[in-house]
Amino acid sequence: MPPYSSSCLVLLLAVSSLVSPSSGLIASEPVSALLKTHADGISKLKSICAEQLGPAALESEPYSNDVFFLRYCLSSPEESEQTDRLQTNLAWRSSSAGQSICQAATTALAQATQQGGWDNAPVINAAPHSDLITKYITPSNVVTTTSNQQDLVYCIRAGQIDDVALMDAVSIPQMVDFFLYAKEINAQVANQRSLQSDKLVCVVTANDLAGVKLVGGSADFRKALGESSKQANDLYPATNGPTLLLNLPKLLSALVKLFTPLFSPEVKARLKFEQGPLKDVDDLQQVASTASGAARSTFVKQLDDIVYSG
Repeated sequence: MPPYSSSCLVLLLAVSSLVSPSSGLIASEPVSALLKTHADGISKLKSICAEQLGPAALESEPYSNDVFFLRYCLSSPEESEQTDRLQTNLAWRSSSAGQSICQAATTALAQATQQGGWDNAPVINAAPHSDLITKYITPSNVVTTTSNQQDLVYCIRAGQIDDVALMDAVSIPQMVDFFLYAKEINAQVANQRSLQSDKLVCVVTANDLAGVKLVGGSADFRKALGESSKQANDLYPATNGPTLLLNLPKLLSALVKLFTPLFSPEVKARLKFEQGPLKDVDDLQQVASTASGAARSTFVKQLDDIVYSG
């Protein structure tokens, strides 16, 4: 087997860790109907939250939004599993690391939306280790946008991130905290918009792999990405949508058929390999929700065809 194949395998296995078994388009029913259907379960989970964090917690984000608890109900038909997952997550949220991340996200989100629109500056400024990380991770290579179906779409171009220099500047735990903060922001926005739109909003991940190095790169960056995604799959139940792997290099694309049998059936069902979307986009800010023009129009149309058709 050629020497580069092991690097390809590491990359693909790292990507598979981003996909939870419960990923996918979560539910088609209106949120108002889902809240009624799961009213008893939500009430029980809110009681657990009040016992664990205190009754006042239910008066503030994210716990004041019933969609937060609804996602636990949708994550498993077993009440014991819902309870265990919530208790574990609340323990993390009340730990020093989790509390810092979640409080920063809640405050930043309030500031970002206080004028009725969206100001990204407070979100960026409040991110853990932002002064170090945002030198390398910018809106040009990582951006969250919105699909025509109102789902959030987290776009990332790993090939445009100088991951070696980045990981020389920060530790793996610091990088993990940064990624978890971004996921907390997205989760809170998804819950808020679910109530506003009466549609359960999920987060679709679009990995544009054009330019990704098949050999080299930072192993520490891959570790941070994998660890944060693993934690997020547990921390944000029934939130992840499909994971799109876009514009794979020809060599990697050819090897996909060799390595995908190593993935679980659930993971394979949620991964979508496509060529085209984002291919002709120079800067990811061109597909941001606030952008106008052909690049965004084309991208959201392609998302409709890939994610929502069939």
